[in-house]
Amino acid sequence: MEQVLETYAQPHDPKRPVVCFDEASKELHAHTHAPQPVAPGRAAREDCTYERCGTANLFLLLCPLLGWREVTVTARRTALDFAAQMKALVDEHFPEADVVRVVLDNLNTHSKGSLYEAFEAAEAKRIAERLELIYTPKHASWLNMAELEWSVLMRQCLARRMATAEELGQEVGTWVKERNTAGVTITWSFRIPEARVKLAHLYPAKSL
Repeated sequence: MEQVLETYAQPHDPKRPVVCFDEASKELHAHTHAPQPVAPGRAAREDCTYERCGTANLFLLLCPLLGWREVTVTARRTALDFAAQMKALVDEHFPEADVVRVVLDNLNTHSKGSLYEAFEAAEAKRIAERLELIYTPKHASWLNMAELEWSVLMRQCLARRMATAEELGQEVGTWVKERNTAGVTITWSFRIPEARVKLAHLYPAKSL
């Protein structure tokens, strides 16, 4: 926990940017009856029944201090998909950085080993050397600022029916463009001193 909090407390460094990473699934639902749009004196209406159209996965990359995020819609979230996200992170999104510090949870695919499943050894090593993976503790995913961004994305974009991955990608892409254009940043205020007081019961021993 303290490693994560210490990372958040540091100012932005273009050579060592901090990026929060997470993924989530979205059920795809189609309307069985055409919804009725909003009209004067009447709220929008939609039938409670729907058709299940499978699921899609969303990968989220978030640089809180830059006000930048990227969301990618995929069919799965395997080790190969994670590796592709990490390659894009260092080669496309932050090509000028020496090392990208990535805050993420302990999912079994979230390791540099996934790079060696996806790429030849030399390429995997090249990407791995430009990544510093910083894991949130188990049962403490709230320490990942990506979860704050998920909450906004859910309220503003995902809390409605979408039938296809293509539709989902288009809607999310529009949302990302608007957020990035506005440069919406996140200021993290929970620091190590507060953590040592409020979460003292989690420390194995107290200083005398």
